Amino acid sequence: MARTSIARYLNFYNRRRPHSSLDRRTPDEAYFEPTPILAAA
Repeated sequence: MARTSIARYLNFYNRRRPHSSLDRRTPDEAYFEPTPILAAA
């Protein structure tokens, strides 16, 4: 029961919960879809 609850929370935390430090993206979005690096002018 505890393992299932922890796994469900980690799934929510990484896949569904937006993080302010990641510009309101989820950790999965930040990892799998990185922000493109802009070239210097």
